[in-house]
Amino acid sequence: MQRRSFLRWTAALGGAGAAAAAGIAAYGRWREITPVLHSPGRDEGHYLRDLHLRDHPALPAPTKVIETDVAILGSGIAGLTAAWKLRREGLQDVLMVEGPERFGNAAGGSHGALVFPTGAHYLPVPPLECLHVRHMLYDLGIITRDPYGQKPAYDERLLLHAPHERLLYGGRWQEGIVPREGVPAAELAEHKRFFAEIDKLRLQRGADNRKVFTLPSVNASTDPAWRALDAQTFAAWLKANGYRSPTLLWYLDYCCRDDYGTGSDRVSAWAGLHYFCARGGEAANAAAGAWLTWPGGLQPLAAQLAERGGAQRIAGTVAKVRQVAGRVEALCFTLEGGKPVTYLVRARKAICAMPLLVAGRIVENIAQYGFDPSRHLPAYAPWLVTNFLLNGFPEELPEAPLSWDNVVHGTQGLGYVVSTHQDIRVTPPPQTVFTSYLALADRSPAEARKWMQSASPEALLALAMTDLRAAYGNAFEDSVIRADITLRGHAMAAPVPGFLSNAGVQNLRNVDGPILFAHADLSGFSVFEEASWWGWQAALRALE
Repeated sequence: MQRRSFLRWTAALGGAGAAAAAGIAAYGRWREITPVLHSPGRDEGHYLRDLHLRDHPALPAPTKVIETDVAILGSGIAGLTAAWKLRREGLQDVLMVEGPERFGNAAGGSHGALVFPTGAHYLPVPPLECLHVRHMLYDLGIITRDPYGQKPAYDERLLLHAPHERLLYGGRWQEGIVPREGVPAAELAEHKRFFAEIDKLRLQRGADNRKVFTLPSVNASTDPAWRALDAQTFAAWLKANGYRSPTLLWYLDYCCRDDYGTGSDRVSAWAGLHYFCARGGEAANAAAGAWLTWPGGLQPLAAQLAERGGAQRIAGTVAKVRQVAGRVEALCFTLEGGKPVTYLVRARKAICAMPLLVAGRIVENIAQYGFDPSRHLPAYAPWLVTNFLLNGFPEELPEAPLSWDNVVHGTQGLGYVVSTHQDIRVTPPPQTVFTSYLALADRSPAEARKWMQSASPEALLALAMTDLRAAYGNAFEDSVIRADITLRGHAMAAPVPGFLSNAGVQNLRNVDGPILFAHADLSGFSVFEEASWWGWQAALRALE
């Protein structure tokens, strides 16, 4: 790489991370690999935004009108759950407008027979409190026996195979993600104290006799003494409770970035503790806290739900939703050659299964439901998800074998997963896909989105490579055939302090009329169990 190329690339990186900038000089061969960038929903989202500008042309008249009983507007987990529940209850006349990206944060991709996630990539086995998830998994054949018992049996092919996870710490791999080897005894004692406290909090109940932390979170205790945790950050709570261990604090910050898209210094203390206390499902044929995963992440599960739900699915993005004479009209569009083509959906009920960022723009007079987008929108965390197609596997350090989840200590990245990990073969496959995850949590969401839009493909690639270069050095590039970077500017709602008392969001949860709302945003954080809960609830109201 020539000096002027290096300087140009370094300038493009800006403040994107010292690790990426420091390693950039070793990327000579990366000049031959131009990453493919994917920005699902960006063009449609910007078009919707610009519709409100004074000099922007209005949408053309609809080319057709589609009549249906229930319209589901969005095809993420909430929308898919609603469709599945409606079909289970015998309702046949259901139309799903898929939105700008089929399956939303559960989407995936493929290179020939190799499939990979471009969004979420696993589902913890659900605890007993998540009967709605267990019911779905049993119907799909993923739970094979005793779905409502303490320890259901699961399809062995979908339970995560060992080795599960490893951490690169101090230049050596170790099993598990919590740093252990080479950690001073005083820090390990602090680790032990924290996890002992978590064990107690898992069982803690409020004055209303509800569990303080549970899934779905709407069923958690409303005891003000415990809800007060939402008034401070997780980092502040840790400091106030005497947690100082650098390795423990790194791990807890990593968990916040991994599940919520932002660090422990921004996440609500209630949400930070909820991450550790609310799950813990058990299985008859796996260890406690086991995970379900597919080579394509959650996309195969989403596809199963879509098939079983049986709704008529149509491509398109919703531009406006309004009530007309006791029914609902949804004006939808597709972009064809950059030009909008519209159609109108008319329904008895419409389930808005899209992020509140979108619903706040398109639902006519959404203020009538007690939601003010200027005050009640959640904070949204941006993500990069990068899929590397490899010829063979790079050479590993000897301490721990390649695992499903591989994390590097001390970086901005969230590690990488291996799409072929669940394969049962005598020898490794000739090709595989490594999927790296990165939450841009080192700056404000607005700054991160601005950088994502302006960064060059090379700068994005350099940042996406952070953990893989730490793990393999320059050798990793020798295996790479292709790199696909998915930019998710508003990937997930981040549960910052005060999210539990968001009155506007609470109002939308209770809406019961021609227009209904269903999305993980109603919980304030983006996990499968929450999204599916709100889809289930919206379906029940639509049936009424």
